[in-house]
Amino acid sequence: MAESSPTSTKARKTRRRSVESLPPTMSSSSGPLTEELQCSICLDVFTDPVSTPCGHNFCKTCLNKCWDNSQTCNCPYCKETFKIRPDLKINTTLRELVDHYKKKSPEKKPEVLKKPEILKKTEVLCDICEERKLKALKSCLVCQSSYCETHLERHLKVAGLKKHKLINPVRNLEDYICQKHERPLELFCRDDQTCVCTICAVKDHKNHNTVPIEEEIEEKKTQLMKTQKDVQQMIQDRIKKIQDVKHSAEVRKRNTEEEKAARVELLTDLIRSIERCQTELLEMMEEQQKAAEKQEEVLIEELEQEITELKMRNTELEQLSHTEDHLHLLQIYSSLCSSRNTRNWSEISVKTDESLETLRRALTQLQDTVQEKLTLTDLKRMQQYEVDVTLDPDTAHPYLILSDDGKQVRHGDIRQKLPNKSERFNRCVNVLGKEGFSSGRFYFEVQVKGKTAWDLGVARESINRKGEFTLSPSDGFWTVWLRNGNEYKALSDPSVSLSLRVKPQRVGVFVDYEEGLVSFYDVESRSHIYSYTGQSFTDKLYPFFSPCNNDGGKNSTPLIITPVNHNK
Repeated sequence: MAESSPTSTKARKTRRRSVESLPPTMSSSSGPLTEELQCSICLDVFTDPVSTPCGHNFCKTCLNKCWDNSQTCNCPYCKETFKIRPDLKINTTLRELVDHYKKKSPEKKPEVLKKPEILKKTEVLCDICEERKLKALKSCLVCQSSYCETHLERHLKVAGLKKHKLINPVRNLEDYICQKHERPLELFCRDDQTCVCTICAVKDHKNHNTVPIEEEIEEKKTQLMKTQKDVQQMIQDRIKKIQDVKHSAEVRKRNTEEEKAARVELLTDLIRSIERCQTELLEMMEEQQKAAEKQEEVLIEELEQEITELKMRNTELEQLSHTEDHLHLLQIYSSLCSSRNTRNWSEISVKTDESLETLRRALTQLQDTVQEKLTLTDLKRMQQYEVDVTLDPDTAHPYLILSDDGKQVRHGDIRQKLPNKSERFNRCVNVLGKEGFSSGRFYFEVQVKGKTAWDLGVARESINRKGEFTLSPSDGFWTVWLRNGNEYKALSDPSVSLSLRVKPQRVGVFVDYEEGLVSFYDVESRSHIYSYTGQSFTDKLYPFFSPCNNDGGKNSTPLIITPVNHNK
């Protein structure tokens, strides 16, 4: 075997000294270090501790079993997913710390499993010893005395004493004697739930179900062990719940920070858009003002020209009205009185509220821009929670045909002969995703292009899958559907008709379990379709799909679960 290098030996000694120099509270089982040395999977002190790339520690065996039983490799604590299964190396520093901890308190168990003081055994002394009383080995119910090993010999050898009832040493021997018949309480009446002597059994408890105390004790111990196991499980469940709550708090805090950053970025972008809109609006209004002023100048010039001409004509008419030359009057009358080529100014108006109309159009355009940016930002944020959804063939109605990869479903014309499993829909042409979700957020997209009818959304695990039911939140469904090619509804209580600007080609479904939110988006137009808010989820939620009936081939196109395009 190769010798270890001086450097590695020195490093190990340094680590050992640092462990041994810990304060008493840090090295005791009741100190704050106990929780830090517990594996969050088995909830026991680490055995061969290993670290994940995200920095959390587990027993090597526990983590490997967890990953062996799962299709994905993710951290059991923070749920971070690893594309490639990490090569686990034992954390030697943490292992030395655990070994040191175990040596310091080898007999100690976690604080929650300690026995209460009242259950600790109290030492019983021999009643016969005179000078230095020795520890009693047995107590005799007949003699009502306790004996050490030496003074117990007579009960083990003398024939008459051998018949006496010996029990483990106790102080309160009188409690083991029937006060009425002064006989040992050797039996237990199950009808009255009390200890009795042999005389009580044939008199006061005749025809009752009586058994030897030893037999009842064994049964009670079995029940106690079961109760203790249940209590310990309750303790572990609550410890796990504390970890879940802490984890949820961490996730919520991280999500809040991410959303704050995204909102600041969005609002900054919107402020820039508003400032740009303001600049463009003011420039447009200035240009319109200049154009209006120029138009006004032209109109005034034309009006002044006509006024001059009309004044000249008025003078001519005035002179003509006083002439004595009748012949001349008749000759020029027609030309002076006939209508001249002048504009009809009553039809010409000057717009005074054009700037208000411009402002109105600009604000409408800005509102559309803001709404589009908000929806796009929300959609991009939700797409970060994309999950890989695969259809579960065990839940599919016999008329549904699933693709080999579990990503497409369409309605067939022939009912397939399939096992009538409890999880299978038998009346409605529905199918669920394989994986359910009981916490956090998840998002998936479905192509609905070319279909005239479909149902999409999520459903809780405990839904009715046999016979008729309604797609409503009260029955465990949060869905949106299409009927007759252009009729969209959100199936809430009551249902809500949806007016969509464009026909969705791809629908995104987002769920926030803790917030009680289910949202639907038109991915292509980046527009919001509908949201269920303020819901209360308790069961697992599963992606829900229905391609609806073929309708004579008009609705034969399949629903297709598609990957998210993050570059859009």
